[in-house]
Amino acid sequence: MTKPSIEKTYRFIQLFYFFAFFSFGSLFPLLSVFLEEEKGLNHTQIGIVIAALPLVTIFVQPVWGMISDYTRRPKRLLMIASIMAAVLGLFYPFMQLFPFLLIGIISIALFQSGIVPLSDSLSLNFVHSNGKEYGNIRLWGAVGFAVSVFILGRVTDLTGSLNWIFYFFSFGLILALLALFQFPRRSEEVSVSFRAGLKVLLKQKPFMLFLISNFFIFGPVLANNYYFGTFILSVGGTLSGVGIAFLLAAGSEAPFMKYAQKVIDSIGVLNVILFSSFVSCSRWFLYFFEPSSELVYATTIVQGISVGLYIPAALILVRELAPPEVRATAVGLYSAVGNGLGNAFFTFTGGVMIDIWSAAGMYGFFSGMTLLGMLLVTVVKKWTTNLMKEPIG
Repeated sequence: MTKPSIEKTYRFIQLFYFFAFFSFGSLFPLLSVFLEEEKGLNHTQIGIVIAALPLVTIFVQPVWGMISDYTRRPKRLLMIASIMAAVLGLFYPFMQLFPFLLIGIISIALFQSGIVPLSDSLSLNFVHSNGKEYGNIRLWGAVGFAVSVFILGRVTDLTGSLNWIFYFFSFGLILALLALFQFPRRSEEVSVSFRAGLKVLLKQKPFMLFLISNFFIFGPVLANNYYFGTFILSVGGTLSGVGIAFLLAAGSEAPFMKYAQKVIDSIGVLNVILFSSFVSCSRWFLYFFEPSSELVYATTIVQGISVGLYIPAALILVRELAPPEVRATAVGLYSAVGNGLGNAFFTFTGGVMIDIWSAAGMYGFFSGMTLLGMLLVTVVKKWTTNLMKEPIG
């Protein structure tokens, strides 16, 4: 691949991430508000509907991976996943009863859950083959997410309808499809089967303990994406305010992602993970005391540290802790535990806690769980001290 074509592909991958996460930002932050205000569900029902997304991810992502490995056509599969999720999103606002709303979100998740792992697989192989940085791709996802939430906050406030979140969700995926035509065709081939890789990884104690810590640290971060809008409204904010808050929060991730590799090289990957986790823990603890909406808006920018540094650092650590022949399996397992199981558990638990306690109480729980995750990371750091004399990067 010539240098001009490498740069062209690089830009189109960034464009894809912008529009794909623009789509996710249109839907996920305001989904709980939509289900409450437009459909009249209680928070336990909302928790069940929203938790279905990551639960489906746990079981369906490996299927997408196996199909990709068998067909060797991840780009085509990514197109199918994007088209089907976009089409199903257009029909969702017309559903009314709780069972149909649950079935509808499961249908969307069957296809939406394939978008990130398939694009990550293609992107990671591309950056490793061409001397690029994943953080400089993923930051465009953060920008797209931030822009869409800001726009949707204004649109829903002006129109008084939350149905727009699904129309923008579908529109974003359609625009992402245009960028797919310049995607690389192949991803990194899996050298061993998932079952064989899992057997190897189960023997890697630092890796397995980090998976558990990631469950406690990143699960609340993902659940926050669904309930943060509800929390802002509970402390006196508006739908436009929700958009502004997510613009500040997600937008702050981009610059930290851009320079994440330099920070990791400077202080070490585990120190970055501990620091970013501490910031998350502190933020949830502050929300437990129900601060003013102005203070909530002001603290959203720390998400740049808690997410913008954590995501690249965690991915690097996973690849470093796993033996080379099972790295693809390790990344898939990491995604299933954090983005799937952790997301589902804390999203469902968060909905129940809002119903029986309050949104602030939910954040107190998140703070405690994040602290537990940090303690587990310190054990990982102790175990790997002799293996990592220098910062990983």
